[in-house]
Amino acid sequence: MKNHINNVYIVGLGAMGGMYAAKLQDITPGLVKIIASPERIKNYQNADIRINGSSYKFNYVEPGDRSQPPADLIIVAVKAPQLAAAINDLSTFVDEDTIVISLLNGISSEEQIGETIGMKHLLFAYGVGMDAVREGSTITYSNPGRIVFGEKDNSTLSQRVQAVKELFEKAGIPHHIPADMYKALWFKFMMNTGINQASAVLKATYSQFQQNKEARKLMLMAAEEVIALSHQMGIFLGQDDMDEFTRIVDGLGPEGKTSMLQDIEAGRKSEVDLFAGKVIELGHKYQVPTPVNETLYTIIRALETSRGVM
Repeated sequence: MKNHINNVYIVGLGAMGGMYAAKLQDITPGLVKIIASPERIKNYQNADIRINGSSYKFNYVEPGDRSQPPADLIIVAVKAPQLAAAINDLSTFVDEDTIVISLLNGISSEEQIGETIGMKHLLFAYGVGMDAVREGSTITYSNPGRIVFGEKDNSTLSQRVQAVKELFEKAGIPHHIPADMYKALWFKFMMNTGINQASAVLKATYSQFQQNKEARKLMLMAAEEVIALSHQMGIFLGQDDMDEFTRIVDGLGPEGKTSMLQDIEAGRKSEVDLFAGKVIELGHKYQVPTPVNETLYTIIRALETSRGVM
């Protein structure tokens, strides 16, 4: 296992992927490479990619390009519908010591990636608290949030967790390594289930969840069903987690939008199956009522099908 990370590959140059790619590029030009199809690379090279007002020219690599060195770290920052293709695209750049972190929402992307490249490469991770928005080739954010990552048990930091930690510190990427990573993943699942879906049905920016009592209530009602499920799973989210959830929401840029609202507005397929879909599935399994998420699922799927998204 390598002690230092000297090259990073990123799959997905959306709002989150672009924000972190810029931070890594700022510390060492050439440190980060973007994995993308030839068509996407051409579009990126022809565009003026601007991140918080600064213009960026990234290095790009095509899937399957074996002339490139293997990655020390791969960051997966696509949406769920693109995950299968992303796994195929990144596989070429994995060697024995490659670390992979997935910033996808939900609680299953690590297992999906691990089925192809091996779970030994995966650290568990998610991004939280960022309010980045992409419009065309422009990404803006006021709060970079933080990356929560680690092994399932981080009571003692592993060598690879320490290596990623040092990289993030050097790049100024806020991060947190919780002792119990699996509970932390469920915390993010609770957050996404609440605010992403409520924002999609209400077409609401973060300001509505900071100021509108009814919008905030809807968000929390959806999240409470995840808390109920967590007790059946032996994870035991509680009021402290709900308080942390609302604290994070209150710290977001008021005009920012969730990724799910951005998907709905752009006519893209959302990640509702990762949130309400998973809550409903687990609710049936553990006989926990999930009426709020069932309603949100129906509304969001109706919004998608009305726009021809299947």
